[in-house]
Amino acid sequence: MSSIYFWTIVAYMVFLVGVGALRSRGVASQEDFSVAGRKLSTVVVFGTMLATWIGTGSIFGFAERTYQVGIAAWILPIGGMAGILVLSFLAAKARRLEAITVQDILEQRYNKWARVVGVVTLVMTAVTIVSYQYRAAAAVLNLTIPGLDFRVAVIIVAVFIILYTALAGMFSVAYTDMVMGATMIVGILITLPFVWIKAGGYDGIAATLPADHMQFFGPISFVQALGLVMPGALLVLGDANMYQRFFSAKNEGMARRATIWLLIGVAYMEMMIIFTAWASSALEWQGGELQRPGRIIAYVARDHMPPVLGAIIMTAIMSIIISTALSYLLVPATSIVRDVYQRFINPEAKEKTLVWMLRGFVIGLGVIAYFISTFSEQFLNVALRAYTIYGTGITPSLVAALVWKRATTAGAVSSIVTGVTTTLIWEFGGLGESTGIDPVIPAIAISVASLVGVSLMTAPPKDEQLKPFFGG
Repeated sequence: MSSIYFWTIVAYMVFLVGVGALRSRGVASQEDFSVAGRKLSTVVVFGTMLATWIGTGSIFGFAERTYQVGIAAWILPIGGMAGILVLSFLAAKARRLEAITVQDILEQRYNKWARVVGVVTLVMTAVTIVSYQYRAAAAVLNLTIPGLDFRVAVIIVAVFIILYTALAGMFSVAYTDMVMGATMIVGILITLPFVWIKAGGYDGIAATLPADHMQFFGPISFVQALGLVMPGALLVLGDANMYQRFFSAKNEGMARRATIWLLIGVAYMEMMIIFTAWASSALEWQGGELQRPGRIIAYVARDHMPPVLGAIIMTAIMSIIISTALSYLLVPATSIVRDVYQRFINPEAKEKTLVWMLRGFVIGLGVIAYFISTFSEQFLNVALRAYTIYGTGITPSLVAALVWKRATTAGAVSSIVTGVTTTLIWEFGGLGESTGIDPVIPAIAISVASLVGVSLMTAPPKDEQLKPFFGG
C-alpha cells in the first residue's frame, strides 16, 4: 500500500520539474534568475513567501513540540507572526531600493565590509538549513517505502532540489511555490477534521493525553517561551528569502499587500499544523514514547487515513519541505555571484555569464549541503541553531538600515559579529544546557547592544548614505 504514497510524490515532483522547465525559457539575465525580472504579482509573491516560510520547522519542529507539551505549543507561531507584522511596514521600502540581495542593502546603507560579513553569515546558515531539509524530505520518502535506504533517499531528494533550482531560479521557484502553497493549504484543511474525528474529538483526546497537554498554558515557562518564539521573529525580519521576494514584486504596493496576506496565511497554516499534531498525538500516543514525534502527522497520514487521502497529505508534507529547500539554495547562490563575484571580481560580467554562474553555484552549494547532511545527528541538532545565528546576526543591522538613521557601519558590523559569536559560544560551550536559557536571548541582547552602543560612539552616517532610505 505504501507504493501509492511514493508514486504520488514522484508524480508531483515530475509535474514541478515540468513547470520549472517551462519557466526556464524566460531566464535571460541575473534579474530574471534571482528576482524573476521583478514581475511577480501580489498573489504570486504571497504564495512563494508562504511556501518558503512554512518548512521543516513548522511541519516537523512544531509537531514534535506539540507531542511533548500538548496544545500549549500554540505559542510557537507567535514570534514569526509578530515578525511578519513588522515586516509588512518594511516591505515597501525594501522594494523601493531596487536591490537584488539583502547584502545590496547592507552595503548601500553601511559599506562593503557589511556586505562581506553579511555574505559569510548568510551562506553559512542557508546551506546548513538546506542540509536538514534534505534529511527531512528523505524521511518522508523513507516513510512511504520503509525498505528504501535512507542515504539513497537523501541523494534522490538532493538531486531533485539542486537540478530544479538550477533550472530557472526565482522564475521556477516562485510559480511552483504557488502550486506547493495551494497543496499545503488544501492538505492541512483536509487533515485536521479527519484526524479530529478519528481521535474522538476533544473528549477522546482528553481521555488519551496527559492533563497538562490539554492546557493552553501548559508546562512552558516564560523564559522557555521566549526561547521558542524569538528565533522565528528575528529570522523572518531579516530573512533574505523574504526580501528577495519583495525585490521580485512588480511594485512597492504589491510587496506590502503580499506581506499582509502572508500574516494571515502563516497564522492559518501553523495553527492548523499544531492542532493537527495535537489530535494526531492521541492516535499515536504510545505512552509519550513515540520514537520520532516530529513525524507524527506523517505517521497518521500513512497509518490512519485512507490511502488516497494519506497520499495527498504526504505530498503536502513533501511540498512544505521542498519549497523551503529551493529558496534557501537559491538565496546563497545569488549572494555569492552578486555580492562577491560581480561586486569585487568582475563588475562588468555579462548577463549570460552571471546566469550560468548562478546555476553553477546552486549546484556547488547543493552538493556541499548534501555532505553536511551526512554528518551525525548530534551535529545536525546543533545546526538547527542556524535560524538563531542568522536572526541575531543579520536582522538587527538590516532592520536598523531601514528604520534608524543613526545606525553606523561600525555598529552594524559589530552587531553581526557579536550576534553570531554569542550564539556559537552559548551553544557549543554548553551554557544553554547549564543555565536553561536559549542562546537567542543573550545573543540578541548583545547584538542589539553592540549595534546601538557602537553606533552612538562613532560618527553619524553621511547624508548620501541616508538619502536612498530616508529621502531628503
